[in-house]
Amino acid sequence: MKKLFLGVLLASSALFAEVKHILPTPELVEGGIKVIDIRTEPEWVQTGIVKGSITLTFFDAQGNYDAVAFLKQLDRHVDKNTEFALICRTGNRTTTVSDFLDRQGYKVINLKGGIRHLIDKEGYRPAIYTPGK
Repeated sequence: MKKLFLGVLLASSALFAEVKHILPTPELVEGGIKVIDIRTEPEWVQTGIVKGSITLTFFDAQGNYDAVAFLKQLDRHVDKNTEFALICRTGNRTTTVSDFLDRQGYKVINLKGGIRHLIDKEGYRPAIYTPGK
């Protein structure tokens, strides 16, 4: 069922033009836009996080998710009518989740290339993530 959900999301991504898919830059992520990091805690520890980002896991390490619980957490941090950005490791998960959020009425930017692009291509130095913080 999960694979079907992801397949439908990926196949329908071309139908929803509201999502902006852009490469992240240090200026963008530190320029005041709210950044939601949907990776897992071990990933945050491994690479660090965008300074000031909000850490909200969407998919767990096994690929499981609870979209309803995620939306409840997300709504504590963003307003549907205010643009915000999603980041993951390489942009694959955020592509799927951005399209899902767009259909829910959120104004979302997918940071394609993810934290790896920021670190490897932009020379970005992430903030240290402390578990339990």
